[in-house]
Amino acid sequence: MKAVLALLLIGTTFVIAASASAATPEAKATYDASNSKAAADYKLASTHCDGLAGNPKDICVAQAKAARVQVEADATAQYKGTVSARSSARKDIADANYNVDKAKCAGQANNGKDVCLKQAKATMIAAKSDATADKKIMDARTDARDDKQTANYKVAVEKCDALAGSGKDACVASAKTKYGQ
Repeated sequence: MKAVLALLLIGTTFVIAASASAATPEAKATYDASNSKAAADYKLASTHCDGLAGNPKDICVAQAKAARVQVEADATAQYKGTVSARSSARKDIADANYNVDKAKCAGQANNGKDVCLKQAKATMIAAKSDATADKKIMDARTDARDDKQTANYKVAVEKCDALAGSGKDACVASAKTKYGQ
């Protein structure tokens, strides 16, 4: 039940994100500002990492890169406003988080390291699979909605066939407007 609710929540999030107008000048400005801030934050974080050495430095650098990827991927997804862009962003973030996890695993030894790496890979695969599944769900919902609209349009046009002349023309025009045909 929790999984179903989670899927519905994710689906609603995608619908809201997909419905946002991405081609506005404000959206472009927000996108550019996010990318600039991500670059500045990354530069600051990597400067902090320069003071470290060994595995802690590797982890620090991986975390800085992951933070940058997350901000840039989210900005791109928001700017494009599509389900595909959001899915792609989630996959990019999963890859970045995987690199952080690998860096953390490198500090371990023997079987602990092997288990850590397997867990990191499993987490990445799960995140990417969820992103792919969410995209497929949203695509299926979009297709279903389109099919319903088309079917309802055909019913409305069929009802218009009982009319003649300008009444029929007005009825068909109304059906086209109502069902987006």
